[in-house]
Amino acid sequence: MSAPERTDGAPRIAFWRHGERGPRVLLIMGLGMRGLAWRPQVEGLAPTHRLLTFDNRGIGESDDGPRGLSMALMADDARRVLDAAGWDDAHVVGVSMGGMIAQELAIRAPARVRSLSLIATHAGGPITWRPPLTGLRGFLEVNLLPPEQRFAALAYLLYPADFLRVVDRAQIVQRMRDQLGGRASATARRRQLAAVMRHDTRARLASVTAPGLVICAGRDALVRPAACRALGRQLPGARLVELDQAGHGVTFQCARVVNGHLARHIARAESAG
Repeated sequence: MSAPERTDGAPRIAFWRHGERGPRVLLIMGLGMRGLAWRPQVEGLAPTHRLLTFDNRGIGESDDGPRGLSMALMADDARRVLDAAGWDDAHVVGVSMGGMIAQELAIRAPARVRSLSLIATHAGGPITWRPPLTGLRGFLEVNLLPPEQRFAALAYLLYPADFLRVVDRAQIVQRMRDQLGGRASATARRRQLAAVMRHDTRARLASVTAPGLVICAGRDALVRPAACRALGRQLPGARLVELDQAGHGVTFQCARVVNGHLARHIARAESAG
């Protein structure tokens, strides 16, 4: 991967540009994962879109910040990435925790968000952050097991077993390296998890004016599908897409389908002005 550009001020956020023409798109990744994990979307969308990916604070190439972390702070980091790139606005796409950050950005800086696409995420509230029971064990294993055992634990947490049986092993190994390479410190992961636990936009979503798309994964072991569907109902005028056989790693498992929905949503927003 090429050397990143960086935002001004502290903490300095590392970001990368992809694509040379088309609508501007900001991609926001989830808990503990590098922006590199957007590889399937970069490969699929960069020929026709200009993309920005970045590492959230404390992850990968980005600096860590002082104690305490919130979705509002990470949304401000995303805004600073737009500033550093010279973009007045962008179509904003967020997955999992990145979808929570994207919600905050759309609420706090509506003029910067041309459209909003939220994938495998929720609007928060009491216990909503807790994974379904089927995913709780996997979540603990990914965060507590020795590094050499995390690849397999993460794979089974993110993807249904029947998908892992048929996917090319080299592809899944590369995916795990993208997601776990340059892994965040335990401190950064704890801070992000605390921010996820406090996330709650339910009472503020009505103020979002950007055209919305919500993509839910029917076999998600980390975000309850019902909570994702509720977000689709709460976000004004949002279009809800349900991928019944997808796990939490839907951006890789169903990359072509997800990319198609994103491209069409962005095109509709562009044509609407």
